[in-house]
This record gives sequence, structure tokens and C-alpha cells, in this order.
Amino acid sequence: MASYSIFFFFFLFLCGFVSQVFTDSTHKTVKTFIFRVDSHTKPSIFPTHYHWYASEFADPLAILHVYDTVFHGFSASLAPEQVSSISQHPSVLAVFEDRRRELHTTRSPQFLGLRNQRGLWSDSDYGSDVIVGVFDTGIWPERRSFWDKNLGPVPKRWKGTCEAGEKFAAINCNRKLIGARFFIKGHEAAGASSGVPPITLMNDTVEYRSPRDADGHGTHTASTAAGRYSFQASMAGYAAGVAKGVAPKARLAVYKVCWKDSGCFDSDILAAFDSAVSDGVDVISISIGGGDGVSSPYYLDPIAIGAYGAVSRGVFVSSSAGNEGPSAMTVTNLAPWLTTVGAGTIDRSFPAVVILGDGRKLSGVSLYAGAPLNGKMYPLIYPGKSGIFSASLCMENSLEPNVVRGKIVICERGNSPRVAKGLVVKKAGGVGMILANGAYNGEGLVGDAHLLPACAVGADAGNLLKKYISSTSNPTVTIDFRGTQLGIKPAPVVASFSGRGPNALSPEILKPDLIAPGVNILAAWTDAVGPTGLDSDTRKTEFNILSGTSMACPHVSGAAALLKSAHPDWSPAAIRSAMMTTASVIDNRAHPMTEESTGKPATAYDFGAGHLNLDRAMDPGLVFDITNDDYVNFLCAIGYGPKLIQVVTRIPAKCPAKKPAPENLNYPSIAALFSGASKVGPSSKTFVRTVTNVGPMRSVYVARVEAPKGVTVTVKPTTLAFAAGVTRRSFVVTVTADTRNLVLDDSGAVFGSLSWSDGTHVVRSPIVVTQLNPL
Repeated sequence: MASYSIFFFFFLFLCGFVSQVFTDSTHKTVKTFIFRVDSHTKPSIFPTHYHWYASEFADPLAILHVYDTVFHGFSASLAPEQVSSISQHPSVLAVFEDRRRELHTTRSPQFLGLRNQRGLWSDSDYGSDVIVGVFDTGIWPERRSFWDKNLGPVPKRWKGTCEAGEKFAAINCNRKLIGARFFIKGHEAAGASSGVPPITLMNDTVEYRSPRDADGHGTHTASTAAGRYSFQASMAGYAAGVAKGVAPKARLAVYKVCWKDSGCFDSDILAAFDSAVSDGVDVISISIGGGDGVSSPYYLDPIAIGAYGAVSRGVFVSSSAGNEGPSAMTVTNLAPWLTTVGAGTIDRSFPAVVILGDGRKLSGVSLYAGAPLNGKMYPLIYPGKSGIFSASLCMENSLEPNVVRGKIVICERGNSPRVAKGLVVKKAGGVGMILANGAYNGEGLVGDAHLLPACAVGADAGNLLKKYISSTSNPTVTIDFRGTQLGIKPAPVVASFSGRGPNALSPEILKPDLIAPGVNILAAWTDAVGPTGLDSDTRKTEFNILSGTSMACPHVSGAAALLKSAHPDWSPAAIRSAMMTTASVIDNRAHPMTEESTGKPATAYDFGAGHLNLDRAMDPGLVFDITNDDYVNFLCAIGYGPKLIQVVTRIPAKCPAKKPAPENLNYPSIAALFSGASKVGPSSKTFVRTVTNVGPMRSVYVARVEAPKGVTVTVKPTTLAFAAGVTRRSFVVTVTADTRNLVLDDSGAVFGSLSWSDGTHVVRSPIVVTQLNPL
């Protein structure tokens, strides 16, 4: 007892000393930083890591989060000189500034091959008792998608909680929504130093300080992954039918890390990873990525670090590929332990037809649900004809009411939200809007619940409309809204906005891994805002229709829940492998999949291994498994030393004497990189892969190669035989190319595949061959 009293006095003395230092520096700029600490070096005098951090590193009042599950260390708001001093401490392995991240914003389950009472839904009992953790903007718990009728008790392994707060109480959780937390300290610290809006009550304000969703995005993604059956669902009559998530009987745990209009901060995201893994989730869904278009090294990326901590403990992590497509190298969330999901279309659309005064008709899309135009023709105007850039984009205060009033206005896409442009037109007295894509977006269209009659058209139609205005003294137009149309062909198509490869950090690892439905997805919505998300939109809707890789990611999260339920012994890598090797690369016309912006055939840089096909993923035959040691060897291969590896993995690592090759990570895809300055004649790359049989015990698989154009691919052996006690087999793939004469396509690569088949299963791996010229 006496020794504890001495320690406590010592602890208070040190805290007081550090507090004085902190107080003396408060007049200087304070920012939030995340400190990765070697937890094994904690002096025994401190009973907890928090006591150590608070006495030896930072003032207790400055510490925001202490991490002890997926990451060891803390985050704190400090002045620059304090950060510099702490970074010199021998126990500090890494320091990185808190960054702001962005969100990557009923028919889709059937489009994935899921059917009632059979297949994966039946075999997995609809994901029953698998726990899906969703990192997003929170949840609107009253929605039917989150009712718990006929669900069994909460799984005994669950250790989480239902955290109360503004307009949210423990009673809001149930046997479906079994946990809810919110993480705000990083956000508030950033607000204090950079003017981020404060969190206040929703009474004429911005947000809820609780897990309740004021944005809608989190409610939408949670119900997409694991929403219950909701009959008579629609968004103002669009997409009417039964809404349901991919894993309707899975349990949900919500971690609110993103705040309306304010983004998501790394320190809070890392704290959510820590809590979710400790709580006992099986799957984590995170539709969040860098808001600056820059991919940080893995040891400086809290999403990569947190995800590694989760995956290393058997938790599957699904992440969104980003919405910066169709340009190359725009895919985000690149770590090989993350499953990175791009977006595709489904066979449902919401057509609108633009009818010109001369009778021509142009196809578009819209979710407008107000009073129709009933065929009445209105004058058509393009504000950009004046040469004023802001007017062409219909930015705030850019339109002259006396010019726009009573007309339908062409607005170009970009710089402001699509629905906000319509509001600008409406305020200026416009009757309607035609939102025209530019060359960058091409023909990729997204439906929106506009506040006035409006529709989106592709770049070609936009150019035709502008020519029509220039060639006609009295251009007129109307818009005919056609509702919901099913059976659209072709589908799936890679969405124009979906992040594209190659992988900017590790081009040896193909990203995205696969695509899933992410265009015009119907799911539950908040009551805090209308379907456009605009403050002036007072409409209420139980469901909303959104597009983005944010919508694709929870499809894969729900799929992982189904596979985990059906195969509880599968690792996260095995689950990803099952999805990737069974993914489809053809559309519903039985043609190769295309990409939306150009209509041309898509490649593995667009869709990864292909489009999620759960009907086949249930029984993949073979899987490519990856262990924690394999990931450590990968980090060694890309040049990380023991200290940097420990930043990611939490434990000291020793790299092999012979440096591994990064391309030999046991990934379900193959990416061959050749130097552009190679010797005269062919060059070769070899890849070692190991597959595990998860199908019939006695099986024989035969290799079939579709070699990329101008490339030779050989496989040894060409036959893999499995029997009792023989569940793993390895093979070597050799890719040979004359790089001086290799003709690459527009994406800078050529593409092929390797498939293993036993007559029932087809296990397909994409092959990408590219050339890197030295700087």
C-alpha cells in the first residue's frame, strides 16, 4: 500500500510538471498527432500504459485516445516543439499527424446471385450470428432494416456496448443492432485548431454527439451490409420492392467515426479499430479513404495499421476503392491485407429522356419525384456560353435570375455537389436542370433525388445540347421521367467513378481486388436530412438511393459475413480469395465486362479479379491463404526494416537473410513488372503460389492459361492432385516478355489469366503485365 502511495505521488508530480509545460505552450499552434510506441519497453513502475504516456510523454489533458489492441500508442493534441521532443524518445517508433479522411460516397442481393431458401443465403443461415462492424456516420436505429424480430440472443462472445449520447440511449440497441459507439475526440481537437464545425445538438444545428446518424451515409451502408427484410420499400416510388442487406441475419455494431460535413479523422478511426476488435466483431466495413488523393506508406496509414491489427486476429476488413476514377492509379486503401472494393452497375436504372424542340431524344437518368413537366417545352439555356466558368458549373450566386427564370438550364458537372447545382438553378427561378458530364466523366451517369425537374446526361449528349443551343434561335426542351426500369443490359458495367489501378504503393499487388454493386443502391436512410443531404431539403424518406464505392464496400462486407457463417474456420485471406477467384468478368449479355466512361472493354485495372459472384464464392474449390508471417515477409520485401514493420504489426520482426520478392505474396492475382530498360531479348519473372483445397477431398485440378498479348506464361506443374492428408499444393508461374517489343494497351499493361479447374470448380487468377521505366 505504501509503495502504491509513493507511485501515485510520483505520478501526480510528473503530470503536474508536464501539465505546466503544456500550459506554457498553449499560445502556440496545437495539432493532433498519433504516436506509435513500443509497448514492451514500459517501465514496471507504471501500472498501465496510460499512466506511462501521461507521465512521461504528454499531459493527460492533451491525450485523446490510448490504443492497446490493434495498435500500441496514443494520440494527443500538442505544440510542435512537444512533438519534436516526444519523437526523440527511444520507445517512440513513429509519429504521424492526424489526417482528415472522406467518405467514399433492394435489387443488388439478387444481382449477386443470392436467392431465398437456397445457395449461400440458405447454407449460411443468412449470416446469422456473424457480427459486422461498420465504421461510418452512425445509424438511425428506428429503421425497419434494424428490427430484431425473430433473431436469437446476442452472441455470447460479444463484449461491446451501446454507448448513450444525444438522442441515443441503450434502448436503441437490440438483438440486431447489438452495439454502437462514437469517436469524436480527434474531430473536436481538429476543430479547436483549424475551425472544423463543432458538434452540437440537432435542434437547428449540425450533428448528434452520439451514434445517431445525422448524415445518412452510415445508415445506408449498415443496411446494405446486413439490413433485415423491409417490404414495400422505395425512395419516393423509385426501386419499389423488398429492401434487404446482403447478410440479413448478421448482427450489426456501429462505430461512428465520421461527422456530417466534417469528415473522419485518423485518430478516431484507429480508436474504432481498437474497440471493434476488442468488442468481438467478425467483419469490419470501412467506406472511407484519403481525401487528398495521396496514398501514404503503410506505416503512416492508420487505416492500413488498424486493419492489419484486425486481420491478424481473424477479422475480415472490407474497404472502398475510392471515387476518383476513371483515371489510372486512383484506387485507394492499398494494403494487401485489406479487401479493396470498386463499384459496378446493376441491371436496374432510373431513365429520364430529354426531348429537344426538333424532336430528338437523349437518354439520361434521374430520381426526381416531384410534379412532372407533362411534355411542356421550356426555353433551354447554357450559362457557360457567357464564358464565365462558375456559371457553366452553376455555382452558388453564379446565375442571373433575369436570364434563367422560366428556363431549363444546362449545368456542367464538377466542383460542387450535383444536387446543389439544381438548388442554385431553382433559387434563380429556373424550371429545371440538365446536368451534363464533361470529358472526364464520359458517359458515366448517377441518379439523384433532385429538388426540381432535372436529369443527368453523358458528355456526348451534353455537347449535342450545347450545339443545339448555338444552332437554333429558340431552343426548347422538356424532360420525361420514366421511373424504374429492370433488366438493363449490359450489366454489370464498371462505374466511371470507381477507383482504378495500378496500385500506387505496391504495383506487385493488383488493386482493386474486385468490384460489387455500387450504382443507384437502395438502402435505409436517416430522418435528419432529406434524400439530397442539403440543409434546405426538408423531405423525409425511409430509404434513399446512393452511388459510390461506399455502397460497393458493404456488399462485400455482407458477403464476407455469409462466407464466415458458412465457413467459420476460413481466414480473412481465404474469404477474399473465394470472392476473387470466383468473380465474374462477363456481363449479362455473356460479353466481356465494359467500363462506363468509354463503353470499351474493362480490364483488371478497372475491376480487379472481376465482379462479386456469391453463388460461386460459397464453394470456390481452392483458396489462396495468407498468414501473418507472409505479410511480414511482404513488408520485408518492399524494404521495410524491423522498426517500420513493428509500427504496422505491433511486434518486433526479423527479415529473412535472403530478401523476399513482393510479388511472391500468396495473392490470388499476379502482377508482373518489367523494367523498360531491360536487356535485348526476353525477360522473365517467376511467381510462387500455394493453394489450399476446400472442396472435395480427392480432386485433380488442371491449369489453363490465357496469356496476355505478346507474353508467354508457363505453369509448373500443370496438374495439382489433392487427397486425404494432402490439402495444400504449390506451383510456379513464369511470365516471359520481350519488353523492348511489348505493346501495352491504353492502361499501360496487357492482361490475361490463369485458371485451375477440376471439371466443377474454376479458380481464376488475373495476370497483369506492365512495364516500369526508370526515373
